[in-house]
Amino acid sequence: MHSFIQMCLLRFNITVEKNNTDMSKNIAILGAGNLGTAIATGLVKSGKYEADSIALTRRRITLLETYKDQGFYVTNSNEEAIKRSEIIIVAVEPSQIDDLLKQIGPFLKPEKHLLISVVTSVDIAYIKTIVSDKLSIVRAMPNTAIAIRESMTCICTDSDNSDVLETATEIFNTVGKTVSILEEQMTAATALCACGIAFFLRSIRAASQGGTEIGFHAHEALKMAAQTAKGAASLLADKDNHPEFEIDRVTTPRGCTIAGLNEMEHSGFSSAMIKGILHSAKKAATLHSDKE
Repeated sequence: MHSFIQMCLLRFNITVEKNNTDMSKNIAILGAGNLGTAIATGLVKSGKYEADSIALTRRRITLLETYKDQGFYVTNSNEEAIKRSEIIIVAVEPSQIDDLLKQIGPFLKPEKHLLISVVTSVDIAYIKTIVSDKLSIVRAMPNTAIAIRESMTCICTDSDNSDVLETATEIFNTVGKTVSILEEQMTAATALCACGIAFFLRSIRAASQGGTEIGFHAHEALKMAAQTAKGAASLLADKDNHPEFEIDRVTTPRGCTIAGLNEMEHSGFSSAMIKGILHSAKKAATLHSDKE
């Protein structure tokens, strides 16, 4: 009797786990460029998706040959990719989305499909005017660190169905961290998180150039700068401290750290970063309408 109960509990636990982490739905990524393929790579690296459950489409299909060799389902037919999938991720450029939505609209079924758009500056209401107002739609803004499962992805939806947001969160949590925001904040998220990758990379490059000037070989300086930046970010992420708290720990009276910080501030370091984010946000808001 005891072993029978244990067997039942084991079966029950397995069932609950499968229900909570149901990754059985096929995914189609339409417009598998740099971001689209980064998403695909990250999902497979998570171990929760098989490559053959993810379809990748692109006009120049020859650019997807290496992904085909890795087991992804590769096609230049969006219709074909949609018909084999339940989750559709649209990852084309803003200037291309209108034509794409008009093409795929007839094949999208509200009772079957969830559409996730990672296209900048195109809101959910606009997408629904082209496809269907009954279709479940999520907007997501990941960044290219998704390829190594370190993305910061912001998501939003207008759906009252909690399963919609839960499904999108489940997908993007496998490749980094996810936060649900208001749709009016998506442009800001683009500047801070998506464009932000480039901003932080540029700061690492600048640090490595400084390292080269003070005596290290370029490859050594870059390795040192990258690991130092990774350590700094990890301090904030792991300890949940404010940056200034950690800065204060390494600045001493008349020390070399505060001397360097003040020199950078005199040259406008923080101001330049802030202005860059603001400028990117303004540009991001116009990418869909500024098609020329």
